Amino acid sequence: HRRRDAAARPLGAVSVVVVRLRLSQPGQRQRQVRSSARSIYERFGTRRSLALRYRGYPVAQRHASMACRALGSLSRALWQREVRGLQLWKAARVPALACGGVAPGGLDGKKCCKSGPGATGAPGSSSSAGASAPCSTPAPSPAHRHQLGGKKRAEESVTVSGRSYSSTAPKIDPKTYLWARYNEMKRLVHDLIPPGVCNLLNPSTIYANNEVNLDEVDIYGFDYDYTLALYSNALNSMIYDKARDFLIEHYKYPEGIRKYDYIPNFAARGLHYDIQKGLLMKIDAFHYIQLGTVYRGLKPVSDEEVLQLYGGTHHVPLHQVSGFYGKGPKMKQFMDVFSIPEMTLLAAANDFFISNDIEYDPVHLYKDVSDAIGMVHIKGYMYKWIMQDLEKYILRGDETYAVLHRLVSSGKKLFLITNSPFSFVDKGMKYMVGKDWRDFFDVVIVQADKPHFFNDCVKPFRRLDGNGDLQWDKINSLEKGQIYKQGNLFDFLRLTGWRGSRVLYFGDHLYSDLADLMLRHGWRTGAIVPELEMETKVVNTEQYAQSLTWLQALTGLLERMQMHRDPESQKVLQDWLKEREELRAVTKNLFNPQFGSIFRTCHNPTYFSRRLCRFSDLYMASLSCLLNYDLSYTFYPRRTPLQHEAPLWMDQLCTGCMKTPFLEEMAHIR
Repeated sequence: HRRRDAAARPLGAVSVVVVRLRLSQPGQRQRQVRSSARSIYERFGTRRSLALRYRGYPVAQRHASMACRALGSLSRALWQREVRGLQLWKAARVPALACGGVAPGGLDGKKCCKSGPGATGAPGSSSSAGASAPCSTPAPSPAHRHQLGGKKRAEESVTVSGRSYSSTAPKIDPKTYLWARYNEMKRLVHDLIPPGVCNLLNPSTIYANNEVNLDEVDIYGFDYDYTLALYSNALNSMIYDKARDFLIEHYKYPEGIRKYDYIPNFAARGLHYDIQKGLLMKIDAFHYIQLGTVYRGLKPVSDEEVLQLYGGTHHVPLHQVSGFYGKGPKMKQFMDVFSIPEMTLLAAANDFFISNDIEYDPVHLYKDVSDAIGMVHIKGYMYKWIMQDLEKYILRGDETYAVLHRLVSSGKKLFLITNSPFSFVDKGMKYMVGKDWRDFFDVVIVQADKPHFFNDCVKPFRRLDGNGDLQWDKINSLEKGQIYKQGNLFDFLRLTGWRGSRVLYFGDHLYSDLADLMLRHGWRTGAIVPELEMETKVVNTEQYAQSLTWLQALTGLLERMQMHRDPESQKVLQDWLKEREELRAVTKNLFNPQFGSIFRTCHNPTYFSRRLCRFSDLYMASLSCLLNYDLSYTFYPRRTPLQHEAPLWMDQLCTGCMKTPFLEEMAHIR
C-alpha cells in the first residue's frame, strides 16, 4: 500500500513486504495465500524472484507468478477496512525481520538466507534442523526495478537472500531487534497451544518402540511382582523401616539412623549410585550426569564439585565402572520399583554420617544397606506383610483377572515365570483371579532365579506338589496345572517350542525380565512402568505444556540469534540462557524436585529411558492397558525425525517454530 503520509516513499522503492494473516479454515488459507501472492506480485512486478512462505512452507511459484491485470485488490480492500487480522511491514522499517534471518556479521551483514532459521512470512519461524542454506535465486536485473520520473534516489544497497534491493532503511539497534523477536515468539507460543491440548495423553495408552502385531502373538508370558500384581506405596515404607532396623540391630549401626523416616518422593527409578563416592545421580543416554541431580546423602552436590570429583567432566564411562546388568563394581543402577526404599536408605545413612561428622567408608555402607534390603526379601518379611493384608497392598486385582480371562477366551497360551515363591504367588493369585487361577496358565515357574534363568543352562526344572514341596522325578515335559521351580530358558524352549515373535513376555525389570529375551532369543517384550501414570498426569497439566513449549521455542531462538556478537546482544542472550535454566528447573520439579522425570534429563533421554527403548517392544503403566486394544491390533511406533530430518509428518510435534502442526488435530494420534 501507499502510506497516507504525502512524504511517504514511493511504492517502487519497497524491497520486501511481510504479510501476516490470521486465518482459521484450511481452504481459506489456500485462497488467501494465492490471492495475496498475486496481489503482491502485481504490485512489485511479476518477474521479480521474491520468496513467499506460509507457516514456514514455500508457496508454489506457479501461484506466486500469476499476475492480475488490475491492481491487487486484496491488500487495498483489507487496508481500507482496517481488518484486524492483516499486518503489513515494510522492509525499510524492519529489514532483518522481513527476511527472518541475519548473516553472521549481524544486521549490517551482506548475506542472508531464504530457507534458514526464521525465513518465513512471520518472525519467529525456524527450520527443523536449524541450519541455514544459501539461496540460489538469481538477482533481478535493474530493468525490473520501479523508477519514478526517471529520477534516481539516493540508495543504500542491501543484499537479501542473494538479491540486491534499494533501501534507505535506518539501522536497527540489535538489542531492540532481539527483544522484538523474543516477544513475537512468546506471543506465537501462546497462540499455538489451543484449549484442551493438555489432555492429549491417556495414561492407559500402550506405547510402541517397535512395530508389534498382536494377531501374530500366540503365547503371552508374565512376571508376577509389579506385573500381574501391582503394590501400593505403603510397601516401600515397610521395606525401608525393616531394612533400617536390620542396619542398627544386626550391623550395629548408630541408633541415630532410626530418626530418619522414609521419604516417599525422594528417589526415582533408574538412578545411578557411585559406590565409592557415595553419590546418587541421574545419568542420560550418553552417559553424562545431569547437573543438579547429584546428591550426597539428602543434600545436593554443587555443579562445581561434581566436575571436580569427575576430573573436570560430568561424563561417566559406564562401560568401565558397571557391567551389563548395572550392578557395579563401581556404579550401580537401580532399575526396579523395589529399589526405591534402598536408594532412600542409602541417602539417609550417608546423611547421618556426614551430618554428625563420623568417618565412614561409602563402599562398606553400600554393601551393608544392600544386604539389609536383601534380608527383607530373603527372610520373607515382604511376603508375610502382603499375605497378611492383601487388600492393603495389592492393587487392581480385578483388572488382572480381566486381562487373563480375555486372553484365554481368545485361545492364547499363557505362562508365568517369577522369582517369588509358590506360597506367596498362590495366595496373591487366588485373591486377584480366584482359586482356579492355575487353569489360566499352561506353564507356571516359581523361584526362577532371573536373570540367570534366561542366560545359563545350569539349573534343571524341579516339580512341586500341591503343598509346594519338591518332587524328585525327572522333567521331560512342562504340563498344564503343574508348578515348576528353577530351571532355565534353554530347557523351556526345548520342552515347549515357544520361540521368536510368537511370544510376548511382560515384566517390570528391564534387565532381569526383558534384556536377554529381546537380545538373545527374539521374543517380543512388554515393559510395565507404573510411573507412567503419574508422569502422564504431569505432562497433561497446562503448566507443563506452557513451560515446555516456551522452553523449546526459547532454545530455538537462542540457536538462531547466537550470531549476534556485540556486547548488548550478548547480554540479551545471557538473559535468555538464564531464563532457559529456570524453565528447565520448573519442568524438572513438576515430576520430582530432586531428580525430575525418569524418562528425560534436561533434553536428552535418561539412561533408563534408552534401556527401555532398547529392551522393550511395548511399554505401559499396567497390564490393564491391554483391555483397551483388540487382540488383532497392530502397534506402530511414531516416526520421530532424526536431527537432520525435517518434521514433515503430522504426528511429530515441532514446538517453538511456525511449522508446528495444529495440536488439536493430533488428539487421535496420542
